[in-house]
Amino acid sequence: MTAATPQRRDFPDGDALAEGLAEAVAADLRRGIELRRQATLAVSGGRTPGRFFAVLASKALDWGKVTITLIDERWVPPSHERSNEGFVRRGLLQGRAAAARFVGLVNEAGDPEAGLAEIGGRIDALPQPFDAAVLGMGADGHTASFFPGGDRLGEALNPEGEALVLPMRAAGAGEPRITLTLPVVAGARAVYLHIEGVEKAAVLEQASQPGDVEALPVRAVLRHPDAKLQVYWCP
Repeated sequence: MTAATPQRRDFPDGDALAEGLAEAVAADLRRGIELRRQATLAVSGGRTPGRFFAVLASKALDWGKVTITLIDERWVPPSHERSNEGFVRRGLLQGRAAAARFVGLVNEAGDPEAGLAEIGGRIDALPQPFDAAVLGMGADGHTASFFPGGDRLGEALNPEGEALVLPMRAAGAGEPRITLTLPVVAGARAVYLHIEGVEKAAVLEQASQPGDVEALPVRAVLRHPDAKLQVYWCP
């Protein structure tokens, strides 16, 4: 099965991309609040979303009815410099958006395997499908914590899998991770892939060609028949 061609929006620079993506996600959240009186957003960490977070946090919507969670997380405390939760708290849960509820993916357990059941319960308690999920992508083709060579990659990418979250360990991951699984991510009402730079555009083009899903895991999102995927890119 080959990857489908997702809808793609190209922007001249990161500021324009951040504004466009923030407006789209804010509209998704407003729609969720209007229809269901609440909305849920899953976001990624890393360096790329910083400008997007700042713009989204300034958008006028009823943030008290929004729940924000993570696509994936390193198994480190929120105070750690590489914590996605810490990044989201500093960059997104500010200003108007400080009123949103946050659901993290770490607890006091010693590793993600030991903490898995409790984290899974947190995600299971959230309204699903999510109103929006914003993914990133690495130069190795990983998205979420779907890393090439990951110890539970096949399970995480199973489109029929029942797990909501899974631990993930991989050479390219650094710390042990915990990640939402493909059915949860791809099942969101709107799925965005936020990438910047010509290198990542080339990886995405490669991923759209026939090939092994586990070699370039972003292919699993591209190929998922139900994913309402849009690519937001700038040079």
